[in-house]
Amino acid sequence: MYQRMRRRTYEIFEPRLGGQLGYYVDWGIMLLILANVIAVTLQTVDSLATQYGAFFHWFEIFSVVVFSVEYIARIWSSVERDPINRPIKERLEFALQPMLIVDLLAILPFFLARAGLGVDLRFLRALRLVRFLRLLKLARYSQSMRAFSQVLRSKREELVLALSANGLLLIIASSMMYFVENPAQPEKFSSIPATYWWGVATLTTVGYGDVYPITPVGKLLGASVSILGIGLFALPASILASGFIEEAKENPDRCPHCGEPLDSGDDYV
Repeated sequence: MYQRMRRRTYEIFEPRLGGQLGYYVDWGIMLLILANVIAVTLQTVDSLATQYGAFFHWFEIFSVVVFSVEYIARIWSSVERDPINRPIKERLEFALQPMLIVDLLAILPFFLARAGLGVDLRFLRALRLVRFLRLLKLARYSQSMRAFSQVLRSKREELVLALSANGLLLIIASSMMYFVENPAQPEKFSSIPATYWWGVATLTTVGYGDVYPITPVGKLLGASVSILGIGLFALPASILASGFIEEAKENPDRCPHCGEPLDSGDDYV
């Protein structure tokens, strides 16, 4: 009975294995994560924090209890992944996985705050922001986010190459603009690192307009960098798009929403 209960717990918290109960558990945890992110955001509004402080407090306690139970249940049932009887080692290895570390960090600030007598309150306020890591827990429950993670892994070399090219262009463009505009605008183009702000705003075509060239050579350089930025900074997006297309072709018999296999007679619209 103990092993059956442990196996059932493992299936419930493992996507696509828990059946209907696992489906509701997945959606319940996803909604709780989103509700936590909304709560953390609203708590920064002083009027709402004052008026609904008690609600936020008890909602945080409820969330931490749920996430703590989930965390403990995952580690306890993780031995079901490997039939070899090594429960302690298996659980330790499982607890060191990135997503389990995220799970721990999502609840750790609550317990540190409760045990933090004499701790700098500014440090505790900073720890509250760690709760936004709960949003990363959605990657475990969302098929779309798991597909996104797979695309990132499959296209990592192309993405690193594209990002390196973007970084190189940023350094070269900012350095050239510094030497061109510094004599005319020493307060705005005071150094190459300070000019990086102009470079990022220009290459991404955002163009805030707070820092811009005024010399003829600087304007020509700025126009050239803007044209280059349109194509080069869009390159990572095209790489990701091709990765999603390849991922869809590799799994043609799965529902794009839930990831479950489609029967031969099913029609998807």
